[in-house]
Amino acid sequence: MLSALAYYVLIYPLSLLPLRVLYLFTDVFYLLLITIIPYRRKVVRTNIERSFPNKTKKEKRKIERKFYRHLTDLLAEGAKNLSISKKQLLKRFQVEQSEVMDRLYAQGKSVLLVSGHYNNWEWLITGQNLLFKHQAVGIGMPLSNGFWDKKLNARRSRFGMRVIHSKIVHQFFKENKEQIATLVLADQSPGDSNKCYWTDFLNQKSGILFGPEMLANTYNHAVVYFSIHKLKRGHYSMRLQEISSDPRSLKYGELTEQFVRLLEQTINEAPEFWIWSHKRWKRTVPEHLDELRQEQVKRFNDKFRS
Repeated sequence: MLSALAYYVLIYPLSLLPLRVLYLFTDVFYLLLITIIPYRRKVVRTNIERSFPNKTKKEKRKIERKFYRHLTDLLAEGAKNLSISKKQLLKRFQVEQSEVMDRLYAQGKSVLLVSGHYNNWEWLITGQNLLFKHQAVGIGMPLSNGFWDKKLNARRSRFGMRVIHSKIVHQFFKENKEQIATLVLADQSPGDSNKCYWTDFLNQKSGILFGPEMLANTYNHAVVYFSIHKLKRGHYSMRLQEISSDPRSLKYGELTEQFVRLLEQTINEAPEFWIWSHKRWKRTVPEHLDELRQEQVKRFNDKFRS
């Protein structure tokens, strides 16, 4: 009841305001974040410190301030996402190298679009089905609040995005007959240290979700990396780079390793646009990592290469 009241009385009416007005609110919030309200400052600061050991303290604090500015912009743009029109969305979110997706569509290939939580991914979720010939699919974890789960997915899917809960992903893929482009944001902390792919990422030993590589090999979907770049406030461009149109030709981990290197490059170019407030490195490196890797390679090869 309270969730519905907050949505219909406060949040949705706010989303109807022009972005320039919403930015005024979040400008004030930004000042609060860097002065009075230390939102996850310890997490943000620790992540930046460990990721850029060669930067000066001044450079690291500059990234931190720019991140909080970006985070508050995302709050305004996230609110606007609830009511933004198709025309406005296409004006504010553009695609470069769209021929990458056009070529794969002509080849009859479905695609995994992989990236991280970098810049405004919510506008991509809402607008993806307007940008490519493939049917847009998004994988998400069900929210604990049923009202918000239903409402947010309804707003995200209003232009054709098909939102699939993670528990039924394989059922959906097996039954699907269309050419689809599945959006996967794969930079979260993995749930199990023994099931992820371990590599160096931002100067730290990091566990990486292996789900995209498993999906690509199971269903033979092409894999395309995308990065979202901020052109100016409230305007973004999406760049595409094919990783592989034939994932089954790659060795264990090659696909995931290429994804990690591309994401790392994107973050290094403009680090303030990544979500530093996430506890990305909370998993402990397994004690016998070499032995674990050998077991993972064997299971992978037995499943996909035998």
